[in-house]
Amino acid sequence: MDRRHPVGQTLAGAGGPSGQGGGGGARGRGIGGGGGAPSPRQDQTRFCPSSCGEKMRPEETLEPRRIPPQNVAIRLNARQVFGTKYHRKTVDTHRGFYTNIFPNFTLVNVEKPPCFVRKFSPDGSKIIAFSADQTSLEVYSYEGPAAIADLLQGVQGEYLSNEENPTNSRIRNCAFNRFFKPKFTVSVSPCTEQLNRECSLFSDDGRFVIIGSAATIPEEPHPPLYAIYQNNESVSPPNPRNQLENCTIYVVDIEKGILVDKTMFKTDKIVLSHNQGIYLYRNVLAVLSIQHQTIHIFHLEADGTLVKDREIGRFCYDDDAMVLANSGVLTGESQSSLPSRQAVYRPFKETSINSLKHRILAFLYRRAVALSVQEQSPFELRNFYRYFDQINGLRIWKMQLLDEDHLFLKYASEDVVTQRSYEPNSQQSFFVVYNMKSTEVLAVYENTSDKLLEIFENFCDYFRLSCGSGYTSSPSNNVYANLTQQRFKQTIISAKNGGPSQARKRVLAQLPISAQSYSPSPLLDLSLFSYDEKWVSVMERPKACGEYPIRFYGRECGLLKFKIYPGVQDKNPPPQARRLVAFTFHPSDPFAISVQKTNLEYVVNFHVRYDNTTT
Repeated sequence: MDRRHPVGQTLAGAGGPSGQGGGGGARGRGIGGGGGAPSPRQDQTRFCPSSCGEKMRPEETLEPRRIPPQNVAIRLNARQVFGTKYHRKTVDTHRGFYTNIFPNFTLVNVEKPPCFVRKFSPDGSKIIAFSADQTSLEVYSYEGPAAIADLLQGVQGEYLSNEENPTNSRIRNCAFNRFFKPKFTVSVSPCTEQLNRECSLFSDDGRFVIIGSAATIPEEPHPPLYAIYQNNESVSPPNPRNQLENCTIYVVDIEKGILVDKTMFKTDKIVLSHNQGIYLYRNVLAVLSIQHQTIHIFHLEADGTLVKDREIGRFCYDDDAMVLANSGVLTGESQSSLPSRQAVYRPFKETSINSLKHRILAFLYRRAVALSVQEQSPFELRNFYRYFDQINGLRIWKMQLLDEDHLFLKYASEDVVTQRSYEPNSQQSFFVVYNMKSTEVLAVYENTSDKLLEIFENFCDYFRLSCGSGYTSSPSNNVYANLTQQRFKQTIISAKNGGPSQARKRVLAQLPISAQSYSPSPLLDLSLFSYDEKWVSVMERPKACGEYPIRFYGRECGLLKFKIYPGVQDKNPPPQARRLVAFTFHPSDPFAISVQKTNLEYVVNFHVRYDNTTT
């Protein structure tokens, strides 16, 4: 089903004329004297604001835009009369309440326990954090957005000042314990491995959370050669930017506070930061091994245990290894010319193309043959033979699950995959759609493909909603997000050394999308609020911290609704300090946490709802 929005018509109805109406309407009113000759301003010639240059009559002047009522009582009445599905222009009644109830007060520099706050659970009832030594998972219960309302009575302003007094000190010391109550501390990782603070995946019911830990393999004792190279697709020797690790994936039950299951990957490289190397779709967990170019597929059972389903890479079917082992083909004698009965078979010495790469090459060959026959020219087939070695040398860089059966893979050169290239997104790469059940390659796209860009822009939710993030503003469901992306593309096209090809490459660099990397908070809904996405966005990534507060304007009325103050206020940052801020928004309440990092210092701010009006 085509879910495209009529972007052109929507922009035409919400664009310049309404924004210019205030000025035009004011100038159209004449300032007449009591019965005498008309004022010169009344006789002033007016022109159409468009480029046609036609004259406008005084009665045809643009009317100023009327601001809809912003009173919460009117919204409550509309919900009672029309129900929650009623839409007033582009805002439905249910989400429209967030334009009245929002976090308008900032608690600056809140004292917190020695932990790293990570993320809210999908229902918002809990929040998880990692211990200071990064070996334990801490679970806190969320007490609601008004947990500290009694301590804020009498406090004025938009943020808690830096003035040292008993009231401010008490608020800073008590804020964290008021909002969050400790429930469990689950020790999951040994001291030799550290949990990745940017890795966590929640199950759909919010009961289980999947986290990961890693430990760099020491140089002495050096791991065995065939532990580093487990098949003929394993990437080249490790480098300082791509070191081998022992990785472990854990499943924790946050309802009971127990470690349910774990699975280990020895002498491997799995990118855990921002969930790039692991992906959870419903009960299917995919883990990408960069070093061994293998995708491990697990099933998350109802009790939280992980059951391994298959490995995709060297083989495609789960019983391929057994069939070949029983056939007597994979023997050590076949790889060695020495007479020995105890020779060990080494997959690294295989000269054949592995199963997944073979299916990709076969798909490209059949497509080249079909195009050559259709065009009655051998050009496409010659190109396939010309670039055969280059395609065969590609390695899996990233992946995501589109559903329970389909994988979306990104292939790039080995220098990009092993982080030897300093500009990876500018290099050529390929996207592959692979069906795990039928082991078929359904499509292959370049990173400059017009068709893939059109699919991504028109059906962006299919890439994002598979991440389990709920409703988020995307170019395919929000006209403002679409407008932002079109402006970004035009900027790349108009830039020096830019062009349409570079614009497509920059947009498609977002793919594949990491799991659960978008915030479902209505405060970031571009249909409700307008804000500068340079400082905060729906994607949960650290942003640069500005010197001024982040302003949120109501999309319906254009009025300033609230401000968010990241970092410490009224203090100048150290010179040449790199200031980054990470936001954690509650999925439904008007509450957010910002953590600013300046060099090695962390400043935690709470953004809460507070009615500081006095009667």
